[in-house]
Amino acid sequence: MVVECAVSLASAVQAHSPALAAFGADSLVELLSAILVLASIASRLGLSERAVDRAAGLLLFALAVVVAAVSLLSLVGRRDPETSWWGIGISLAALLVMPCLAWQKRRLARELHHSALAADAVQSATCAYLAAVTLAGLALNAWLHLAWADSVAALLAVPILVTEGRRAMRGESCGCCGDCE
Repeated sequence: MVVECAVSLASAVQAHSPALAAFGADSLVELLSAILVLASIASRLGLSERAVDRAAGLLLFALAVVVAAVSLLSLVGRRDPETSWWGIGISLAALLVMPCLAWQKRRLARELHHSALAADAVQSATCAYLAAVTLAGLALNAWLHLAWADSVAALLAVPILVTEGRRAMRGESCGCCGDCE
């Protein structure tokens, strides 16, 4: 996740890409969520699963606001993003890896009856969705020179970020393991 975050954000700055900025910010949120889950599992730190769920929800809401603002400013500002082969590569890699990681986290969450880990699995699944949307926007910009596709791809991520943020805040981390809650 650290590599994904670093490559995405560096590529976003270099290419002026809202989609990559959204994807990189999501990677940062996912990294923070994973750290919180580890902290909740390490009982010495005293973080409750509910606190981790709420933090994950707040992080997703903050990400939705940032993504919407950056995307809209890009569309209005008329600064066309450049092609980012690094961005295409990292989003493709995430699209291949993140569904497997989400599945493993869900499986472990069921075994441990750990809702915060299930919430983190949702973060990984959301990352896969964002990777697909980002890849589509970057590819359309790279091959068809549709610069607006980059910003629109980022905007398509906002509804799922808000939905998953709400679910995390309510402790409804995933539908895959109702026995975790």
